[in-house]
Amino acid sequence: MRSRRVRTYRFMWMLLTLLFLVIGSTADAQNDSRASRRRRHLQVNDSILATTSDSIEAANQLQLEQLQSPVVVDVKETDSLQLPKKWIPNPTKATWMALVFPGGGQIYNKKYWKLPIFYAGFAGCAYALTWNNRMYKDYSAAYKDAVNNNWTAKSITELIPSRYLARTSTSQVTELLKNRKDTYRRYRDISVFAFIAVYALSVIDAYVDAELSNFDISPDLSMRVEPAVLDSGPMNSKGFNNQGVGLQCSLKF
Repeated sequence: MRSRRVRTYRFMWMLLTLLFLVIGSTADAQNDSRASRRRRHLQVNDSILATTSDSIEAANQLQLEQLQSPVVVDVKETDSLQLPKKWIPNPTKATWMALVFPGGGQIYNKKYWKLPIFYAGFAGCAYALTWNNRMYKDYSAAYKDAVNNNWTAKSITELIPSRYLARTSTSQVTELLKNRKDTYRRYRDISVFAFIAVYALSVIDAYVDAELSNFDISPDLSMRVEPAVLDSGPMNSKGFNNQGVGLQCSLKF
């Protein structure tokens, strides 16, 4: 009996020992698998961090290169955007505009401040022409009636008072009407020439203004007057030449 118990105890001890060994090996295997997983996870995280740092470093390097690289600017484009072309009128076109339409040359040259001056001249000449022409016609009709001895005509009584007609001879009245008729006719002709002169002046102004629009007006243009010693000729018999003191004018273009 005792030997059987001993064998039973030994067998149970062996089973327990084997069970502990199996449990220990299983726990070690689980620990190893967990450790390997952790190592793989750390490796993945390290690779991600390395990739992220490499990408960030590459982006920083690219930005640094862009900042250090010179910027090429097209001068023509900047000039075309910042410096608009200067308006240069055509003299021929300005002349034709002034001939076709009074003041058209000044409008084409964009000199609008000159329009009131020329239009005032045109208006004054037109008014003088109209007034003198009407007075010439009135005195011309009165003179014809005076020559025909029609002293009661309306054309004479409207121009000359009846008191003046009563105390003045017919020859003097006729001469007066003739002189005034000739005077207003001369004024009418002068008004026509003045209108033509203002019109021609507007055409000439448009042409000259367009022609001189590209004229160089720079600070280099200057005039200087200073005293100088003037040599008037060759040397005389005594070995001296005739010199004098005067003013010298110099122009700089």
